Amino acid sequence: MSKPVVYYIRHGETEWNATGRFQGSQDIPLNDVGRKQAVQAGGILGDLFSRDERGVETLPFVASPLGRARQTMELLRGALQLPLADYAIDDRLREIAYGRWEGSTLPQMRASDPEIFASRESDKWGVPPPGGESYASVTVRMRDWYDSLKADTVAVAHGGTARALLVALGVETPEGASDLTIEQGVVYVFADGACSKYA
Repeated sequence: MSKPVVYYIRHGETEWNATGRFQGSQDIPLNDVGRKQAVQAGGILGDLFSRDERGVETLPFVASPLGRARQTMELLRGALQLPLADYAIDDRLREIAYGRWEGSTLPQMRASDPEIFASRESDKWGVPPPGGESYASVTVRMRDWYDSLKADTVAVAHGGTARALLVALGVETPEGASDLTIEQGVVYVFADGACSKYA
């Protein structure tokens, strides 16, 4: 049996994204730019489905439980002329938890916990933020999520979970994935052991 294809969308921009503050499990709504990005991603998805000759209504849609992902999903589904609320929620898609650093910028993290920050700089995958999660543990839950898929799936989640999925599926190494920029307003397609970006 072939492996499921994942059409993966990172949530649109929030004010915290725009100001470099790490959100983690905090529920920050989309800003105006983020709402436009969500609609844009819906248009890209529609084009991909047309290219692949499949109906948008035939695939399962699933989102992270965090509001910014759900808001993105509903705007995206609206752009596809699908019922807004007809999608699943999966807690495994929630963003990596940043613990005590949530709401902070990188300079603030460095100032508040210089030793942990330095350790994490040398091993971003294995060292968790204080009171938060490591990328290694997020990779385990993303692998578990992927292994549970029964069909090709549209997922709306986060930058951290995208990096973890890249590693879980062997597309990237932890070193390569840890500093990758995961863009907003685009669609990443995980298929056949690779990941392609569509903008």
